[in-house]
Amino acid sequence: MGIVGTTTSYLAIFFIFVIGVVFGGMATFLFRRIMVNRQLRIAQRKAAKVVAEATAEYKKTLDEAKKEADKIKAGADAEYKERRGELQRQESRVSQKLESLERKIEGVEQRERNLTNKEKEMESIHSGLEEVRDKQLKQLELISGMSTEEAKQNLLDAVEGELQDEHSRRLREWEIKLKEEADKKSQEILAIAIQRSASDVVSETTVSTVPLPSDEMKGRLIGREGRNIRALEQATGVDLIVDDTPEAVTLSSFDPVRREIARLALTKLILDGRIHPARIEEVVNKTKEEVDAAIFTAGEQAAYQVGVQALRPELIKLLGRLKYRTSYGQNVLNHSIESAHLAGMIAGELGANVALAKKAGLLHDIGKAVDREVEGAHAPLGAELVKQWDKSPEVVQGIAEHHFETDSTSIWGFIVAAADAISGARPGARRESLEHYLKRLKALEDISNSFNGVEKSYAIQAGREVRILVKPEEIDDLGAMRLARDIVKKIEDSLQYPGQIKVTVLRETRAVDYAK
Repeated sequence: MGIVGTTTSYLAIFFIFVIGVVFGGMATFLFRRIMVNRQLRIAQRKAAKVVAEATAEYKKTLDEAKKEADKIKAGADAEYKERRGELQRQESRVSQKLESLERKIEGVEQRERNLTNKEKEMESIHSGLEEVRDKQLKQLELISGMSTEEAKQNLLDAVEGELQDEHSRRLREWEIKLKEEADKKSQEILAIAIQRSASDVVSETTVSTVPLPSDEMKGRLIGREGRNIRALEQATGVDLIVDDTPEAVTLSSFDPVRREIARLALTKLILDGRIHPARIEEVVNKTKEEVDAAIFTAGEQAAYQVGVQALRPELIKLLGRLKYRTSYGQNVLNHSIESAHLAGMIAGELGANVALAKKAGLLHDIGKAVDREVEGAHAPLGAELVKQWDKSPEVVQGIAEHHFETDSTSIWGFIVAAADAISGARPGARRESLEHYLKRLKALEDISNSFNGVEKSYAIQAGREVRILVKPEEIDDLGAMRLARDIVKKIEDSLQYPGQIKVTVLRETRAVDYAK
């Protein structure tokens, strides 16, 4: 009984528990269902609110869009009406222009018809004039005895002669005017340069005389069987001339530097008294070193005297060698210094670079320092030497062009050439041998006589002027002017001369009759 009662109690509790669980689940389900419905109603209210707000916003935007569209439509209608009115006005103007153009075209067509008629009339008149012209030409040919071509040729010949005379006359006028202006300016510049420059003139020869204390010294210089004189000549490269001149011997050489070395060495040997081949060789070597040092010093002093700076040692040495070189009896180094001063003065008057002009004038004859060792004229040789050690193209131009041996001449060539001519053409600056002087005079007369119409020619003023007498029946006044210019050109191309040569052509007409 007790066990059955207990079991019944457990079952009742179990059923109650089950029923409680069922009712709890149902309550929970119902609670959740109520909460879900509530959330659903809240969401529906929010959605309805959002829809209402969106609807209101949409209506507001739609109203604004309609207003904007109405506004744009009104503006477009106004613009359309305005453009339509403008198009109508333009169409009206185009119509008016078309009407005006049609009227003008009609007028042009009318004028064209009138011109066509006039052209036909002109053609008719022209044909009539051609007939009259042909008749007149035939009558003129019959009267003159010449054809039309012959008359044309005669007329052309006459016109050509007149043109040639007029051309020559104008050319002469321009030549005279330009020559007067150029002469005036050049004379001013050269006069200023010459007045500012004053230098000594040094003349030298190709031989040097060494005085002896007595004639007995000649025998000692010759030595036994001539060994001393041979040793001296071999060491120095000069000729020792022992003649009947009392108490003196002569040194002869084309190279002035060798001659100077021999003169100094011979003087030392005479003073020392010990004269034999070994001593001669020793003294000559020492003298060469002394002369080399003197050459460099002379080059430095020349550059310093002129005011030319930063010269390379090679150029200074070559410049110093010119101290022992002469040209027509004029010392080349002194001539170069004088030319540098003159070139600087001329450049200053012309407004050119004075420093470059001085350097070009100082180095313009530097090619003469090597012209006996290298073949060629000294101007291009000097230009090549300076080009190696100096980077101034103006200086190289002035050196290369100062004898006008190039195709063209720059201002630097003219400046250096003028300075060179002034220095070399001064009275007493240079001297020429009589033979060379006579050859130049004869060459001037031969060149003048080679032209047609020349009767006689005379070289006067020591070759500075040529006077030419022409045949008056063959050469007129204008022809005399052309002849002078042609002779000048041929002299410039054929001869080399210092300074300038004046060419004067004289035309004389004489009328001779006799009273009987």
